[in-house]
Amino acid sequence: MKKVVIVGAGPAGLTAAYKLLKDSNKYEVLILEKESLVGGISKSINFDNYIVDTGIHRFFSKSDEVNNIWKELLPLQSKLSYDDKLLDRKLNLDKNGIDPNKSDDVLLIKNRVTRILYDNKFYDYPVSMNMNTIKNLGFINILAAGFSYLKALIFKKKEDSLENFYINRFGKKLYNMFFESYTEKVWGIHPSKIDASWGSQRVKGLSIRKVLLDMFNKKRKKKNLSNTETSLIESFYYPKKGCIAMYEKMRDEIIKMGGKIILNAEVNKIHIKNNTIKSIDYLKNNKIVNEKCDYLISSMPIKDLISNMDIDVPKNIYNYATKLPYRSFMSVVFVLDKLNLKNETNIKTINNIVPDSWIYIQEKNVSLGRIQIFNNWSPYIFPDLKSFKKDILISFEYFCDENDKYWNMKKEDFIKFAKEEGIKLNLFKENNVKKAFQIKIPKAYPAYFGTYKYMPKIEKYIDSFSNLYCIGRNGEHKYNNMDHSMLTGITVSNVIINNLDKKIIWDVNTEKCYNEEK
Repeated sequence: MKKVVIVGAGPAGLTAAYKLLKDSNKYEVLILEKESLVGGISKSINFDNYIVDTGIHRFFSKSDEVNNIWKELLPLQSKLSYDDKLLDRKLNLDKNGIDPNKSDDVLLIKNRVTRILYDNKFYDYPVSMNMNTIKNLGFINILAAGFSYLKALIFKKKEDSLENFYINRFGKKLYNMFFESYTEKVWGIHPSKIDASWGSQRVKGLSIRKVLLDMFNKKRKKKNLSNTETSLIESFYYPKKGCIAMYEKMRDEIIKMGGKIILNAEVNKIHIKNNTIKSIDYLKNNKIVNEKCDYLISSMPIKDLISNMDIDVPKNIYNYATKLPYRSFMSVVFVLDKLNLKNETNIKTINNIVPDSWIYIQEKNVSLGRIQIFNNWSPYIFPDLKSFKKDILISFEYFCDENDKYWNMKKEDFIKFAKEEGIKLNLFKENNVKKAFQIKIPKAYPAYFGTYKYMPKIEKYIDSFSNLYCIGRNGEHKYNNMDHSMLTGITVSNVIINNLDKKIIWDVNTEKCYNEEK
């Protein structure tokens, strides 16, 4: 049997192992994961028996392959969940699915509500031209936005930056209001200095035209999923026990099929001869372990992959790769007894809290980027259903650089800082906070500036090694969604089993319509 070593037990690495073992009996598969949990940046953390995701991880994909894997592992709900019953929700349940009241291995069907908080007012995300938007913006701003958009249609800017990418699709007025400051929060630099390819991967075909078309289709009640942009999708799946439930289930299936997963194992040397990976060293319990391999699948950051090679990497490639920029992620999870945001929608919620899955914070007087409201994801991630009915579980999400002023703050100081921002925004008062907990995720977001422009040269060099394959968000230095990362795992298994061209792995999530329109 051929030995496949996979670095990283995130969505990409786990999916690669799952597909290799399921589709062939010719491979011995070993996953090395440096953390103590599987799931990568899509994992969940247990905080005083609250199950908290390390970021926003909804389960939605237009890829049949990805959807099929999700449903193989965790079938859809066949009965109403606890909160569905309380709120008298009408859902399109799966008759062949699982009752969430009797099993934890189930995907819940959730309505997506996502809005922008700007100037202390709520706007739909993406911004839609409804009466609420018109009322909030006022006639003068609406007029200015309209003329700005018309100007953008006539005088197209060269798309050599993320700023111009947004202006071409929304006009400068709406860009200034709803994209500029948030994007700068995420990346730490102005959008004019960021490569436009980030927009083509994340926003893809979304534009004012698509927003208006979507609004028109809603009114006609003829929405067609295959023609709907991902940012406009109104529902998603979510594991009953948090995001990590999917990847723990995948872990269990991999082990059942004969795969092996070693946690707390950090790769620190890659041995190469004649452009072939021969073996790798990893650190486990303060001891170096050498593992031979016939194939190496890497989802570790490219800068770590290159720096761990035991050969003389060309100086230019080494510099390009090791200087690739990343943004890191920090959040503070709050358990509250009250949230001041008023539910002025017609959507019923427990205790009448706002119905949002998450909220983008466009206020310029705070560093806060997003708020996630876990009550609207699953009642089963609370310690018990009683606490679900009385507590409000939210996270404040921040974007930063490793070793910057936020990253280096003491835990208690950063929690205090986040709390003060919540009070400044009038989201809660200090005495509303019952508990708080900090999460830190390094290298969460591969960035599209700096030496990123040399990625084609880096890719070509990596592909010169006959048995080395890069997958996942950090493995390809690409801002993939969870399903895109899984698709790289599916693709690499097909490439290895069927001896296909490695280039198709890099091609996942590069076409502007990819995964947006079938």
